Amino acid sequence: MTYAADRLWEEVAYVAYYLHWPFESILDLEHPVRQNVIAEIGRIHHKLADD
Repeated sequence: MTYAADRLWEEVAYVAYYLHWPFESILDLEHPVRQNVIAEIGRIHHKLADD
């Protein structure tokens, strides 16, 4: 199964926006690791928004 290109771009943009990581570094992440990073960014973002 291939990962949808649109979804991959969304994930890359999300991580790049919040962590300012280079494109290549984000693409080098294995999918489950990238998903964990995205989930953690979301938790931090929501916690800061609630404070």
